[in-house]
Amino acid sequence: MFLRTSDGVRLEARYEPCAAGRADTAVVLAHGFTGSVDRPAVRRAARALSRRAAVVTFSFRGHGGSGGRSTVGDREVLDVAAAVEWARARGHARVVTVGFSMGGSVVLRHAALYAAHAGARTDAVASVSAPARWYYRGTAPMRRVHWLITRPSGRLVGRYGFGTRIHDRDWDPVPLSPAEAVPLIAPTPLLVVHGDRDPYFPLDHPRMLADAAGGAAELWLEPGMGHAENAVGDALLSRIGDWLLDAWPIMEA
Repeated sequence: MFLRTSDGVRLEARYEPCAAGRADTAVVLAHGFTGSVDRPAVRRAARALSRRAAVVTFSFRGHGGSGGRSTVGDREVLDVAAAVEWARARGHARVVTVGFSMGGSVVLRHAALYAAHAGARTDAVASVSAPARWYYRGTAPMRRVHWLITRPSGRLVGRYGFGTRIHDRDWDPVPLSPAEAVPLIAPTPLLVVHGDRDPYFPLDHPRMLADAAGGAAELWLEPGMGHAENAVGDALLSRIGDWLLDAWPIMEA
């Protein structure tokens, strides 16, 4: 199927009904940079989560068969909003989000920016392997990512090597960072998941996100886990799915 964002970008997407569990709930799954709806790791995650709830997956703008160009975490919040709105329009009373790496940063920003939008807000958010701050170049993999994004030759590799069309303009203005977004998410339940062997973002990133939440986030530091959807095993996906289904806002008395 296809979704249409509020700025007119056409996104390829898939919908998987709940195989067993909570049919009233839909999980919107946001992949990492250079991923797409058809990547094996995304499909595996969708299958695991569909055992507990319906699942909406999509390719971010500029990725796979979607239109537009990637802004690497900025306007991608509109993509998540379109998927959440579609799931609510289909009749799901509760819609939750989970994102990996770039998708993890996007679902954090979406949860903060759309908290007051009844049709597009999320009821719980899980962010996996996400950065806490922009422009991080402290690891060799992230230096390669920045070359891919900022250099004309890198963007050619992105287009023809990874099927990702990347915008050639700098952010203006610089979007709200994940760490700046986190304090705006409560009372929506927030889970931060990160591997202690992540080659892209070291553990100061998830700890920074958890600290920014001021005690309102749950933090899972996973021993032996690498980066994003490729590193998340079925057991962890099941735990994340259970958390998303069981997480409800803590309301003040």
